[in-house]
Amino acid sequence: MPSVVNLLVDIGNSSVKASFAQGVSLEDAVRFNGADVLDFILQLAKKRSVSVIAISSVRKFESDFFSPLENECSKLLIVNHKTELPINNLYGSPESLGVDRVLSAVAAAHLFPGKSSIIFDFGTALTVDFVSEKGEFLGGNISLGLTSRFKALNQYTKMLPMVEKPSKVVKIGASTKEAIESGVILGLIFEVEGYIKEYSDYIYVFTGGDAIYFAEKLKSPIFVVYNLVLMGLARVAENYAKPE
Repeated sequence: MPSVVNLLVDIGNSSVKASFAQGVSLEDAVRFNGADVLDFILQLAKKRSVSVIAISSVRKFESDFFSPLENECSKLLIVNHKTELPINNLYGSPESLGVDRVLSAVAAAHLFPGKSSIIFDFGTALTVDFVSEKGEFLGGNISLGLTSRFKALNQYTKMLPMVEKPSKVVKIGASTKEAIESGVILGLIFEVEGYIKEYSDYIYVFTGGDAIYFAEKLKSPIFVVYNLVLMGLARVAENYAKPE
């Protein structure tokens, strides 16, 4: 019997990532940075016979935006707070919870069964989310991500320039540029190290665009996991897939 193939789509703030999956095994992910998100997904869906198209989005779309995809699969699943998930969600306001956060928790609970973990997602925002050893999503915290911090300093002050992520960080800035670079990056490092010190018996999972950049600057044992949201989507889609 041929393996069921699902199409997984993670729509983030700045880009879209997608992957085909057989069960929970992901194929290589592709990234899309253009404006026509629907056409990108349609073109992928037409390449394979797909059982489930599962979509996670942090962007807002009209309720019928993805309707054309229904013709390309057996089940179109737009994950939201009402979707049945293989994790116990203890968040107080699930309707306001970003689906990317809880899907990352689904993946972490699967990767580290019986272990408590903290997921640090280094993207537009830095999200810090907690998963219990029982596989429960406990909630978490949100602050500005790396590029957002650089942009905020530039946009909300009169004199500070916009700077880019440097390859090397000094401890004490000897110029305005270095002061911004070191202040933002060391500030994020100290923030993350504070969580690690407070929760010393947890597993630490780094994901997101700047995960490697910060993992290389910390001495704690860290698991860097790419495509964590897609991994969570794979587990959810598997529950809805129909055998061929």
